[in-house]
Amino acid sequence: MDIPIQFWIIFNLFLVGMLALDLGLFHRKAKVISPREALIWSGIWVSISLTFAAVVFAWQGTQAGTEFLTGYMIEWSLSIDNVFVFALIFTFFKVPAAYQYRVLFWGVVSALIMRGILIVSGAALLANFHWIIFIFGGFLIFSGVRIAFHDESKADPTRNPIVRIFQRFVPTSDDYDGQKFFTRKNGKLLATPLLTVLIAVEATDLAFAVDSIPAIFAVTDEPFIVFTANALALLGLRSLYFALSGIMHKFSYLKVGLAMVLVFVGIKMLLSDVFHLPALASLVVVLSILIGSVIASLIRNKLNPEPISENDGEPA
Repeated sequence: MDIPIQFWIIFNLFLVGMLALDLGLFHRKAKVISPREALIWSGIWVSISLTFAAVVFAWQGTQAGTEFLTGYMIEWSLSIDNVFVFALIFTFFKVPAAYQYRVLFWGVVSALIMRGILIVSGAALLANFHWIIFIFGGFLIFSGVRIAFHDESKADPTRNPIVRIFQRFVPTSDDYDGQKFFTRKNGKLLATPLLTVLIAVEATDLAFAVDSIPAIFAVTDEPFIVFTANALALLGLRSLYFALSGIMHKFSYLKVGLAMVLVFVGIKMLLSDVFHLPALASLVVVLSILIGSVIASLIRNKLNPEPISENDGEPA
């Protein structure tokens, strides 16, 4: 694909416009996001992404459109794993529900910048050093196995190196000051705990990006598709969190499904020189794995129902 620079500019202006509209109009004041509102917004973001997919199909053809859909599904599904970790971070730092959206908003802005840098770097590496694809493939298989067996519920966000450096060098107050990231006490400017939470969220997303960026390069080496699929999946991450954070425990096999997706794309990368799997076949495999893991989770819940928790459906 030969994408003129003006299309990059138009898409990024669209991102800036949607983010400005989101924070400046719809979520200017701190409030608790209900599961119903989150589901509506999730539907809006998915609809926007599918509309963009239709544009790619009409503009660049079936191959590019299918690659975008496959990449978007991979990025969207892997972002579900972020939901559990974000809930853990918010619970650990006792973040009031009304302030969580603001943290996720600026976390998404930072993630878009970080992933843009990683995508440009990854595309340059693959273009100049083809053998990097085998390192990516092996790393994805390792990441898939790690996700399947890693118990994230025991993780301590303060042990993250980035968070530890921040806490060591940035003076921070003990109490929240509304949804502010900075406050003044006795004439001294201090970071609030909410900024520490934002740093933890950004550090977490950076770790996830290291998994997700190589994963989408297994589907396409076109930077425009890689970036747009990533960006649109990230735009829906905030509403996805509020929609799923209270019911993630009901999808007990979803993490296994996500691990299988990573292993699949890792194997696809390792075999890319001897066997090329069409983009449509990759899309079918990814969808089958995700749908199968959800169905298996629902069957398990039906056979082993759990007591209803008072917090079901509420953000952490």
